[in-house]
Amino acid sequence: MRFDDQRIILVENLRKKGINDEKVLAAFSNEERDLFVPEEFKRLSYLDQALNIGEGQTISQPFIVAYMMQVLELNDNDLVLEIGTGSGYQTALISSLVKEVYTVERIKSLAWKARKILKKIEKKNIYFKIGDGSKGWIDAYPICEEFDKIIVSAGSPGIPEPLISQLKIGGKMIIPSGELDKQVLNLITKKEDGYQKEVLSECLFVPLIGKSGWNNL
Repeated sequence: MRFDDQRIILVENLRKKGINDEKVLAAFSNEERDLFVPEEFKRLSYLDQALNIGEGQTISQPFIVAYMMQVLELNDNDLVLEIGTGSGYQTALISSLVKEVYTVERIKSLAWKARKILKKIEKKNIYFKIGDGSKGWIDAYPICEEFDKIIVSAGSPGIPEPLISQLKIGGKMIIPSGELDKQVLNLITKKEDGYQKEVLSECLFVPLIGKSGWNNL
């Protein structure tokens, strides 16, 4: 295949940068990022950088995706809520490690494009919703009220309460928060009486637009 060698190099680079979860590395070895990248950027598919996918959105840098997945400690019994389907690449990666992925995207054109690619590569444990991701999996099918893990791929001004309410006790959520031009990556652990927040690193994501995100953009 055209990109096989480049994918091997990407995985080795992720390992050198500190990704040591073998399940995460295996997912990156098996999923073809070039399928999710626009034609004009395909030659850059396996560089460790974000790429434009249109509509003002990006396919995230592979390292940050791998890091977020590693921190969440995904396992094969997890029900995962993904906020920001985007290209569908992260969705594909996560789906290979968990029981089911419920993914929300507000931009219809991106959602349908991702869904088409994911169907073509026979990902059968993914459910889709087009709408306000800051609300989570509301008024969507199949009904799922609580998730083991939540991964948010857009920067929020704070921690959206609807997402906290949809996280199981003991569950984990990773979410960027802060200003539009500077954010931190947070690991949230749901507790009986609230949640614990751990700041992991600085980061920069596209904004989470919605009622419980950036509501005035």
